[in-house]
Amino acid sequence: MSPLPPLVDVLATARVVALPLATRFRGIQTREAVVFEGPEGWTEFSPFVEYGDAEAATWLAAALDFGWHPTPPPVRGHVAVNATVPAVTAAEVDGVLARFDGCRTAKVKVAEAGQTLADDVARVRAVRSVMGPEGRIRVDANGGWNVDEAERAVHALAEFDLEYVEQPCAEVEELAQLRERIEYLDIPIAADESVRKATDPLRVARAGAADLLVIKAQPLGGIRAALAIVAEAGLPAVVSSALDTSVGLSMGLALAAALPDLEYDCGLGTASLFTADVVAHPLRAQDGSLALTRISPTTASLDRVEAPAERCDWWLERLTRCYAVLSGTAPGVLR
Repeated sequence: MSPLPPLVDVLATARVVALPLATRFRGIQTREAVVFEGPEGWTEFSPFVEYGDAEAATWLAAALDFGWHPTPPPVRGHVAVNATVPAVTAAEVDGVLARFDGCRTAKVKVAEAGQTLADDVARVRAVRSVMGPEGRIRVDANGGWNVDEAERAVHALAEFDLEYVEQPCAEVEELAQLRERIEYLDIPIAADESVRKATDPLRVARAGAADLLVIKAQPLGGIRAALAIVAEAGLPAVVSSALDTSVGLSMGLALAAALPDLEYDCGLGTASLFTADVVAHPLRAQDGSLALTRISPTTASLDRVEAPAERCDWWLERLTRCYAVLSGTAPGVLR
């Protein structure tokens, strides 16, 4: 593990922001994050609020790596990205997709708590109607189904020509079982939580439980750590975001640009889900792709989205605790 920069240097430029969402997503209406500047540029720390310090410390490791170390050399200057459709009603789909300029692929959230498979089918049908037969559709259940539910859902959604189904079940064993059951449908299974939230991110690949990996820079500890996982897993990968600000998206973009092979459109277009961002010109898709760039917010743009004082205190205290985890001065140190 590389030496950590002094905590005082991290906190010196740290700003806590709260970005409003156009549509409720992942149960929230506002996304909070900490952004700060290192020698290599601005970086982001934004683990979800329910994560404990040991898990969140991995996100901080990624932020420090991106801010204090050069990024791996890119092999591409543009990255194609997908549209992201939250668990909205079918009537709202057209408005959501209109926010993603030129995207040929849509990731559709399914298995939302309080909704039914009929809601999922209606939403995916609406996406197919808007995108036409040439559009690519992938669905993401965030581990919300058991094996039987997932099998029924995949059958119900198969008519919409799915590119893949992401994390249909929570456990690796369930994914492997489902993969056997639906093999004849030729619909790949992608693993997300089974990689980014696992103590062993390679277990899903060794178990033959997935056809591809969904990787995110922050939860995996940074760009280099994510690249190493993909190389060892030997599976295709798609880079996604964790509802990041444009600063965090630029970290994911650097990861996608450095992947040796990139067969799939990436989930890095999520700035289009926000109504405000840390920069005046957010990192949004143009003609379906993002140009490789590093985001540098201004003081004025950060002022516009600054979080309330009590939330600023909460986040900076959390960052300090996670720094202690990384430095070995708190329980749960990461090595």
